[in-house]
Amino acid sequence: MKVKYFPDTDTLLVDFSNRKIVETRDLNENVLVELDENGLVVSMTIEHAKQQTDVAEFSYQLAAVG
Repeated sequence: MKVKYFPDTDTLLVDFSNRKIVETRDLNENVLVELDENGLVVSMTIEHAKQQTDVAEFSYQLAAVG
């Protein structure tokens, strides 16, 4: 998984995999979800990211198994 922020366009891109995108769906006017041929999420694009997320703060936590 890769997370990229483009400050010049205030766009956040979250890539979940490198599968080929065949369809894009709008969740709302600022959030797009890209799907592969099987309908699985490949990536998500968030426009106007500063208004919708805290792009200055990013954390990752791996939950314990069992």
